Amino acid sequence: MGVDLGNARVGIALSDPDLLLAHPEDNIHASGDYFYVLDDVIACVDDYDVNHIVVGYPLQLNGEEGKSAKKAKRWTQTLRKKLDLYGLNDVTIELKDERLSSVAAHDQLLDAGISMRHHRTIIDSQAAVILLQSALDDHRARMRR
Repeated sequence: MGVDLGNARVGIALSDPDLLLAHPEDNIHASGDYFYVLDDVIACVDDYDVNHIVVGYPLQLNGEEGKSAKKAKRWTQTLRKKLDLYGLNDVTIELKDERLSSVAAHDQLLDAGISMRHHRTIIDSQAAVILLQSALDDHRARMRR
């Protein structure tokens, strides 16, 4: 499962069973702070039998960890604790650099013929798709070695 954290919405993406393709699943409204959606994310993990979560890690363009990256790290730590409380100890969580994923998501949506005014409602799930697809591609490359 891919998770793109945003204060307005948190984008969720899932993969097919063969771990080849990511697809958008949902946008969860975050009401100004993505810590509010932890239980909704855990419900997705449970509903879809997720065993690996890739969370966007918004490093700064120079590669340093800024305020947003630190918050994402705290969020994943809180998610880990909550997953353990629910008995979902076998779910792994990975932080993945997401620099420019929103830019790529906008580009993909434009290429698909979706107007900019409709991007706001789907951009987070598309960014989650890009994040998860990158992780799936990395996983396949490691398996081939």
